Amino acid sequence: MTEAFFFDTYAVIEIISGNPHYEKYRDAEIVLTKLNLFELFYSILKEDAGKARHYLKKYEELAIEFDSNVIQAAAAIKKSNRKLSMTDCIGYAVALKNGMKFLTGDREFEGMPNVEFMK
Repeated sequence: MTEAFFFDTYAVIEIISGNPHYEKYRDAEIVLTKLNLFELFYSILKEDAGKARHYLKKYEELAIEFDSNVIQAAAAIKKSNRKLSMTDCIGYAVALKNGMKFLTGDREFEGMPNVEFMK
């Protein structure tokens, strides 16, 4: 059984880009939300609409829903660190709720509990 990680959008982009530091996560179970799909699609759309649609389709089945408890937890995280994006706060709260590591390259998360930081 492979380990599940919540991939923030940065982590998905690094996997797609072939960053060798992310190679060990290539076979991990990927979890994200539809908010991450938006960020991913938008990021790739700026370069190539067809590629953006391809990756949206590839990753959309991995997106999970979140409830009002996650929204409340994410808002508390955002309140304590206003530099974090709403999408990342929700992702981090989803990871905590589901007992999985939050995989990111965002320096704001470096050293936080339950975070797997990789550049």
